[in-house]
Amino acid sequence: MQITEKRGARRRGGRSEAEPGGMDHDGGAESFLRTSPKRFFNRELSWLAFNERVLEEAKNVHHPLLERVRFLSISASNWDEFYMVRVAGLMGQIAAGITSPSIDGLRPQEQIAVILARASSLMQEQQACWRQLREELKGQGIAMLAPEELGVAERQWLQTCFNEHIFPILTPIAVDPATAFPFIPNLGFCLFLQMERPNGERMYALIPIPKQVDRFIRLPGGRAIRFVSLEDTILLFLDHLFPSFKLVRAGNLRIIRDSVVEIDERAEDLVETFETALKARRRGSVIRLSVNADIDPDLRRIIVDELGVDQETIFLREGILGLVDIRQLIVADRPDLLFSPFEARFPERVRDFNGDIFVAIRAKDFIVHHPYESFDVVAQFVSQAAHDPAVIALKQTLYRTSSDSPIVAALIEAAEAGKQVTAVVELKARFDEEANIRWARELEEAGAHVVYGFVDKKIHAKLSLVVRREGGRLRSYAHFGTGNYHPVTARIYTDLSFFTDNEELCRDALHIFNYMTGYDLPLRLNRLAYSPMTLRPALVDLIRGEIEQAEAGRPAAIWIKVNALTDGDLIDELYRASQAGVEIRAIVRGICSLRPAVPGLSDNISVKSIVGRFLEHSRIFVFGAGNALPSVQAKVFISSADWMGRNMDGRVELLVPIENPTVHQQVLNEIMVHCLEDTLQSWELLPDGRYRRLETDGSGMSAHTYFMTNPSLSGRGSARERPCAERESS
Repeated sequence: MQITEKRGARRRGGRSEAEPGGMDHDGGAESFLRTSPKRFFNRELSWLAFNERVLEEAKNVHHPLLERVRFLSISASNWDEFYMVRVAGLMGQIAAGITSPSIDGLRPQEQIAVILARASSLMQEQQACWRQLREELKGQGIAMLAPEELGVAERQWLQTCFNEHIFPILTPIAVDPATAFPFIPNLGFCLFLQMERPNGERMYALIPIPKQVDRFIRLPGGRAIRFVSLEDTILLFLDHLFPSFKLVRAGNLRIIRDSVVEIDERAEDLVETFETALKARRRGSVIRLSVNADIDPDLRRIIVDELGVDQETIFLREGILGLVDIRQLIVADRPDLLFSPFEARFPERVRDFNGDIFVAIRAKDFIVHHPYESFDVVAQFVSQAAHDPAVIALKQTLYRTSSDSPIVAALIEAAEAGKQVTAVVELKARFDEEANIRWARELEEAGAHVVYGFVDKKIHAKLSLVVRREGGRLRSYAHFGTGNYHPVTARIYTDLSFFTDNEELCRDALHIFNYMTGYDLPLRLNRLAYSPMTLRPALVDLIRGEIEQAEAGRPAAIWIKVNALTDGDLIDELYRASQAGVEIRAIVRGICSLRPAVPGLSDNISVKSIVGRFLEHSRIFVFGAGNALPSVQAKVFISSADWMGRNMDGRVELLVPIENPTVHQQVLNEIMVHCLEDTLQSWELLPDGRYRRLETDGSGMSAHTYFMTNPSLSGRGSARERPCAERESS
């Protein structure tokens, strides 16, 4: 195939692959484009393009070597989740006979066909990247050794390690035609063996690789860092498991199962229903079977027959199965191969008031920019409330949090101290359901009121409310966030935490909590918009307000920063705004169904994606209100919601106006401006679906580096920056 810039092309070096069915553009196509499904990119293929960008970071020689290994591991983890959820969902639609097309016009069967066609080549590209990284690691003294490369002393040490730490938890299982094939759980990794006794008797056996042991075993001694894989170690000492057999043939297999949880909306006990559904998920149907490419055909046939999988779910892998596990090779004793250490700043605003966060909030609203500023301030907000005798009530949403969550610990302390504690725990947070059930029970045991929200929608809003008795009256303090209350991800996700005691915002927050716990819709909110009721209409009104500005001949502009942009109705509103002359700049980290820069459709829309050291997660929406951006008159909002149908209609989300002048300036003139100015980590979305890296030589501007090194976002509000006009010209 000829490599060109036309539809279907694939460009090497700073590229992401074009989507099938891309559009060729000419002036006569304008009316067609405005109504055709081809005005949208396919959601699943856009996600594949995002993971390609992650994979490209693993090839980026400007990153430290072990960080490139991390990016490759992340891309492999993304693949696993994509299959467990998205591919499984499409296969479920096909099995149910659903033929309705997505907004781009592709039916489930067509989407699966395109995904599978790309999956094989992309997985091969991951393996090729791993082979390259493995060679580079070897050159830096970090080696993966094969059994034949081990010396006598190393084999003796490894045998001791095997006997003491591995052998006791291995379970060899004979595979007999007369018995059922052993169950392999989701993400299960196994050795499949053919064994033979001296008398010629043969048998097959399965050895599940335990997750309780590291996949890669580090050998001791010497300056070099050397690893041996767990599967090679097991094969090396196979006689401990099968003393009277010799190995004839061996193969590796890894499976991914359907992990979509189906919930009966008529269920009376939501916790019990989820516990049952989670057990069923572990036994979901096989969505992908990966086996090593050189496996013996007879072994492969037995595996395929016993698991009952279709041919399109089988992948022959040249290289390592379970590539996600290479993150274990990222060793702390080679800091020269890692990103330079970075320590988050604690907000100076809180320090100025001797660490009293309520006094700091009373002085002025403030915003914290994670991970550049510490998540500790969020935990302190709840912890101080738990220990403050003047605080009488705490209300908290919990979507995802850590295994040792300081937020939950503080809520438990507050409940045990007799304070009124309400925790809205979302059981439907995918892959965190079990942890959330455990937290909910511990909170209930402490005396907290635990509410599980709605059966038919997720509570995704990030909201914390503290009610304090002050001078004979009650005063409320609120935290609105764009990210989860998770101290671990807060070190690698970029998010915003907004603290305020504004009476109207706090009153609205109280109404939202009452809606989540009492299920009755608020009669009226003064400042907040929320889904599934008022968020979409509010965004549509804001977009149409910019259209009116443009039609009146005034400056009109919209800036958007989201993780995903897939809602067809909102995209069409943006198209109309573009056609009216509104300048639209969007930062969409992941999935984007909007086609930018298409003549007659989206001439005035540009889209970029930032992929780098931190995962861009904050949601910020800016509307010029008759002014060129950035402007002190602009309308600025933060939100928990991406622009997806599920966020608008199937979740409880919040849209929070930022009107305090200091916070407004920080979000707009610091965060949004510098993210838009980023070139070093940015990819531009082209009209045909390809992504083009803006900088390839490592010399551009990095927003992440800027925020790490610039102390102006420390919470005092004295931002040191260039004037708006000067920045606008740049």
